[in-house]
Amino acid sequence: MAKWTPKHEAPEPLEGPVVGTIIGGTIVWFVLFLVQLPFYGWFDEHGNTWWLWTCLAGGGLGLLGIWYVRRRDAAIKRAAAAREQTTPAP
Repeated sequence: MAKWTPKHEAPEPLEGPVVGTIIGGTIVWFVLFLVQLPFYGWFDEHGNTWWLWTCLAGGGLGLLGIWYVRRRDAAIKRAAAAREQTTPAP
């Protein structure tokens, strides 16, 4: 097991427009669901209704993701503001 243990520190995580990315992905999932909905009969005949439900699940999980990343972003900003208030100015 020691052979596979990394010998360097992990890099810092990349931060970016996380909230916008999750919102965009959620919109894409819901649009895919709505586009496929008129073809429900065709999907049902071919046994592929799971495509619709996968898109709906992706949209639903995206809503949960939006809630999560907005709260995470707010917590990061609060922590930065608290750190800035406790650090004495030189």
